[in-house]
Amino acid sequence: MKFVARTVLAGLLLSAAPLSAQAQDPAANVEAQQERTARVAQQLWDLAEVGYLETQSSGLLQSELAGEGFEIKAGIAEIPTAFVAEWGEGGPIIAILAEMDALPGINQSALATRDMVDGKHAGHACGHNLFGAASLTAAIAVKQWLEATGTPGRIRFYGTPAEEGGSGKVYMTRAGLFDDVDIAIHWHADDENSAAAQTSLANRSAKFRFKGISAHAAGAPERGRSALDGAEAMNMMANMLHEHMPQDARMHYVITSGGNAPNVVPDFAEVFYYVRHPDPDGVDEIWERLENAAKGAALGTGTDVEWEVIHGNNPLLVNETLAKMMDAKLRMVGGVEYTAEERAWAEEVQKSLGDAAKPLSSASEIGEYNKSLGYGSTDVGDVSWATPTVGVRTATWVPGTSAHTWQAVAASGHSIGHKGAQVAAKAMALMAAELYTNPGLRSAAKAEFDAARGPDYTYKSLLGDREPPLDYRK
Repeated sequence: MKFVARTVLAGLLLSAAPLSAQAQDPAANVEAQQERTARVAQQLWDLAEVGYLETQSSGLLQSELAGEGFEIKAGIAEIPTAFVAEWGEGGPIIAILAEMDALPGINQSALATRDMVDGKHAGHACGHNLFGAASLTAAIAVKQWLEATGTPGRIRFYGTPAEEGGSGKVYMTRAGLFDDVDIAIHWHADDENSAAAQTSLANRSAKFRFKGISAHAAGAPERGRSALDGAEAMNMMANMLHEHMPQDARMHYVITSGGNAPNVVPDFAEVFYYVRHPDPDGVDEIWERLENAAKGAALGTGTDVEWEVIHGNNPLLVNETLAKMMDAKLRMVGGVEYTAEERAWAEEVQKSLGDAAKPLSSASEIGEYNKSLGYGSTDVGDVSWATPTVGVRTATWVPGTSAHTWQAVAASGHSIGHKGAQVAAKAMALMAAELYTNPGLRSAAKAEFDAARGPDYTYKSLLGDREPPLDYRK
């Protein structure tokens, strides 16, 4: 009833006075919220909370949305920091995705030179603070447009935690939370502006845990069975496997536990693996060989091994019908323009990029539209198999910057990052307005989606039926 009353009131107001230029333009609504975008982005950047532990970050986003009249459902899909916020009545349901988690093990101030922050153990090296803030602004701008114009439709904001190795959206997809969504919109921080249709790699990760027998490494080495030997033997075989993997596949690992003292034979060791491939079946094939390497390593070193699958993502199913429209909206908005101070800051960052540096002028340009394979992975992939999905990337970082670097952390906490977030918010808001008012576009996107999935498609999660790993970052 709350949504109905609000829509009726908007209709009465329309009959009494003409619409303002801002009310008729979602991008103008975004522009009017520039301060909010920067403020929320900076608050999230300061918090730098990691996957499934984004309690304050999630609360901040929920508070902002509640203040704008959104109805919120928190703690969904058995994840305390996941939530859905909705406003509107009738019409299509357009979803805007928002991420909020930081990366552990990297931090940086907003200075243009390497400057670690004492006592801070994580940083927004993938720009998810900008992601959450811009999506927030876009959702509120669309709500304002729906309300002012009386357009039927619901805008739904998804607070999605733990993208970095936690697959938060997979659990939300598995719970059916996107089943009634007409179209989903997302974006990501980047060093360029583009709405190109870029796919991603499917992936799966697991922590392989070896257990052995401790002993004095010098006094009684024969009594020991080194868990670290087991992990290292597995790693050696996995590195040999690299030679015999498909060219587009990827595999990487870190040893997260390997003992504490050289003179104590370690009775526990853990190694954390990622496997990626363009096709889920390809992930399964490589994964079976990796599991066999773990078993062989344990057998050969006299240790035991078990493993826990942590996350798994399906590849992104691109929708060119939507991507081409998003490309058009992005070109309407334009890229990021630096002030003289911002340019000087960016030039200083460029000194650390070496040959990877690109012309700063490219931040104001829009990349050519095409379809390509991307080598990253994202849990947006699972959403894209549940509902037609479209994304956009904007130049929030100094051109030439790679994700997961200190340079990305710095720019994500700087005004150029905030500007890039505004560009993304405008493009998403314009795209949403187009989707509400263009049923032909929605129908064409759905037809492409259905054809790509095929008539016999059944959703399969690459992480199986496990519960969300709420402690994977502890």
